[in-house]
Formats: sequence, C-alpha cells, structure tokens
Amino acid sequence: MPAVDSPNLKPLVYTKEALKRAERSLICSPFNLNLFVAMTSQSIQLGAITMDKGVKQNYTNRPLSELSCENSLAWLIDVGVLRREVDGQGITDSFRLTPLGHQLIAKLKNHNLPHATLSDRWHDFITRWLRLPF
Repeated sequence: MPAVDSPNLKPLVYTKEALKRAERSLICSPFNLNLFVAMTSQSIQLGAITMDKGVKQNYTNRPLSELSCENSLAWLIDVGVLRREVDGQGITDSFRLTPLGHQLIAKLKNHNLPHATLSDRWHDFITRWLRLPF
C-alpha cells in the first residue's frame, strides 16, 4: 500500500510523561536495541526472541522463556511502544512498533540504549506492578 503524503495528516504528539515512561520501559526491558531496530521494518515473531534464538539474533543478552518474553512484550504494548500483529485469522504471535515506538527508536537508533539506573528500575516497577486498572 503506498504512503499518503497529505498536508492534512498531522504527526502524533505525545505528552512528555508518556515519552518518558515509554523510554524508561524500553531501557528497563530485557531486550536490546537490535530487536526494536528490526521492528522498524518488519514484525518479529515471539519464537525469534525467546531462548537461544534471541541471544543469537542479538535481541536479548540472555535466553528468555516464552512466558517471560511475552510478559515483557505485553508491558511494552501497555505503554504504547509495541502492538501485536493481526492477520486475517486474528491476533498473531508477532510484534511491531507503534508510531510512539518508531519515534523513540529514531531518537535512540544511533546510540546504544542507555543503562537503566536504579531510579529508572524503581519507577518502572512502580508504574508496571502497582498501576491502577484503567
């Protein structure tokens, strides 16, 4: 499908808090920048990220179980960085970047993901595990 170049289309604008929360979630995740860079052009299946495949592809630094990987990806969906791929049959086990994710990866692409500080991990923990249901 061709891209539409229209003067009426406006880029999505995110609050400073949403951008900060999404970036913090990225750097606290168990994934490497290579995974997100790959997601800029294609969807990535869960099986390509889990266990030794993820380490070989440099998507993770250590093997992740399917459950652990799925939970981490689900959190990135909740903060708006990723979305699940959908086909004619319904939801698949593939993931893609959202517009917010593309914006963050464009910012971080030429750098390595910064290391998460203790403060980053604490804020991510509080936001992730103690959040109120919407």
